[in-house]
Amino acid sequence: MAFQKAVKGTALIGGGAIATVFGLSQFSQYRNKHGTLVHVQAAEAVTVPITNHFPTREQQILALQTTGEFDVLVIGGGATGCGCALDAVTRGLKTALLERDDFSSGTSSRSTKLIHGGVRYLQKAIMKLDFEQYKMVKEALEERANLLEIAPHLSAPLPIMLPVYKWWQLPYYWFGIKLYDLVAGSQCLKSSYVLSKSRALELFPMLRKDELVGAIVYYDGQHNDARMNLAIALTAARYGAAIANYAEVLRLLKTTEPAGGKERVCGVRCRDVLTGQEFDVKAKCVINATGPFTDSVRKMDDQEVPNICQPSAGVHIVMPGYYSPDNMGLLDPATSDGRVIFFLPWEKMTIAGTTDSPTDVTSHPIPTEEDINFILNEVRNYLSVDVEVRRGDVLAAWSGIRPLVTDPNSKDTQSISRNHVVTISDSGLVTIAGGKWTTYRAMAQDTVDAAIQAHDLKAGSSRTIGLQLQGAEDWSPTLYIRLVQDYGLESEVAQHLASTYGDKAFEVAKIAQVTGKRWPIVGKRLVSEFPYIEAEVVYGVKEYARTAVDMISRRTRLAFLNVQAAEEALPRIVDIMGKELNWSEQKKKEELEAAKKFLYYEMGYKVKSDQLTDSSEISLAPSDIERYKKRFHMFDKDKKGFITILDVQRVLESISVQIAENTLHDILNEVDLNKNGQVELNEFLQLMSAIQKGHVSGSRLAVLMKTAEENLRQRVVIPVDRSGGGL
Repeated sequence: MAFQKAVKGTALIGGGAIATVFGLSQFSQYRNKHGTLVHVQAAEAVTVPITNHFPTREQQILALQTTGEFDVLVIGGGATGCGCALDAVTRGLKTALLERDDFSSGTSSRSTKLIHGGVRYLQKAIMKLDFEQYKMVKEALEERANLLEIAPHLSAPLPIMLPVYKWWQLPYYWFGIKLYDLVAGSQCLKSSYVLSKSRALELFPMLRKDELVGAIVYYDGQHNDARMNLAIALTAARYGAAIANYAEVLRLLKTTEPAGGKERVCGVRCRDVLTGQEFDVKAKCVINATGPFTDSVRKMDDQEVPNICQPSAGVHIVMPGYYSPDNMGLLDPATSDGRVIFFLPWEKMTIAGTTDSPTDVTSHPIPTEEDINFILNEVRNYLSVDVEVRRGDVLAAWSGIRPLVTDPNSKDTQSISRNHVVTISDSGLVTIAGGKWTTYRAMAQDTVDAAIQAHDLKAGSSRTIGLQLQGAEDWSPTLYIRLVQDYGLESEVAQHLASTYGDKAFEVAKIAQVTGKRWPIVGKRLVSEFPYIEAEVVYGVKEYARTAVDMISRRTRLAFLNVQAAEEALPRIVDIMGKELNWSEQKKKEELEAAKKFLYYEMGYKVKSDQLTDSSEISLAPSDIERYKKRFHMFDKDKKGFITILDVQRVLESISVQIAENTLHDILNEVDLNKNGQVELNEFLQLMSAIQKGHVSGSRLAVLMKTAEENLRQRVVIPVDRSGGGL
């Protein structure tokens, strides 16, 4: 009864408030009505032919070198840069794009994976009567609808629960979420709704029950960000854009106008990072779309120009899928320091984040232990006491740098909007800065519009509304069934391929290797617990992947899902890429080391080492120490004080269990802190102590030794697969 009264009261309180902004929303709807009618026609208006296949990277480099002059040259291969290239090329402009690393290697692959308008921005717009913030949310909600339409294989609506623990918060949050629906108008994904306590716990059983009043559920979009970025780039390439990753801009080229002697940007000097070759690329217009590196390119044009970008770091962590329901996210609207934390299912795992703090610009941002623990503590506040939130369950962690636009003197990045700005320098350099992932298309449209006007380019209006991206054309929710039936793929693998490549999944299936098993017929997995297969590595090379890091982080998402699984897959990935790209043995070794370094520093592997080091404290009860010593000495029969592969093999043979020597080496290496090829008693006790404290989970050695001890007489098979334990 109390809950029903609260809901009725909520409706009365919020109804009048919503009416006050209804006129504003209707005005905006009217303003965009014509845009809605054009939505379906935009893609049909593209007169530029599209090819079935995109050129090789070598062909793209040749096009960049031999084309006399492009109309538009974009610097930056993130979502906005690739969006600019696609917008320009579909207007009929001769277009080029250069990216010094890989497509989506920066901020665009390190997002919260949401396609959203921004609930908190709408809150600020209402509280501060900020019409610019309102317009930004409105635009983002329109772009959300478009993105879900043009890449349905890579994106989908996601319900997000906002738990309520105080009665007075119910009308407050209900009003805000309903207003979010209202601003979306006809493009609202699904209407938000209120849940009782019991219903909320039924849908999100991990939720903390104490003092829970109820919950509100609203809808936003979710996507595979790196693959979405790549789809935009590949679509631009298929329309004729000359795009290249690993092509670094060294400096801007300028020419002096005969009349007036004014300097104008006319292209760039660039270097093929893979070959070291340098060459010029000429263009009538150069667009700077480099995200956090915006100001570094602007200073190539003018050393005295003031900074317009203030970078902010956001850390995310990935935890096992059992921390959240399969299809329900969670929003913590007010963390202990006033920030917002999302807790979302993604790729059958759980993603949590993000933090928000000022940072220096770097190509290799590193997640900190402080940020990881902040997120874990906030998660603990919302999950049931029955769910032990363990530090050891962090499977991956990363930091992304948001390119916020601000006054250079501002220090409070949390109060800064993600509005984008387009600026044109005296020499004609066009810069797009700020914004957010969801609005990449609108940002690109505004940028190309400005470029056309400033440089008097001959082109029509934007054609990208409703323009389907790579893989979307013949995709359907049941496409994976054809993959299972036609090729003999596992259902999980087929679903993964369909949701990653769309209608191009058949091209991957065609090159999948025969397994030699009764089932599945084709599709050898890179690692047992993830649906990525070896054929994706071959196909990834066609998609311009040129390093092992490209493959584990952006063609597949292994590095973002489980760094240990990514490391395990690396040798096979390097072998396949080596064959495709003719790598020498030395090059393969370098790629392996570079990828391991990437996992260690940028994807959170370093924090694993920090959790278990040779100086880690042993906090065990005397009885536990004796118990673990006894277990250790069961393997260390000779009382050496350490165990080796031979010791483990001897015990396993006594119970008729065989494990490959290289697997045993990997298992011991996880615990061998000083890397001397053996596990000492002190290292084993440090491991068991870290496991008890929740800092380490899923240790294969700990599971193996415990199981061997318990089953010496029973002769049962000992599992040695990774249990999903994390960092």
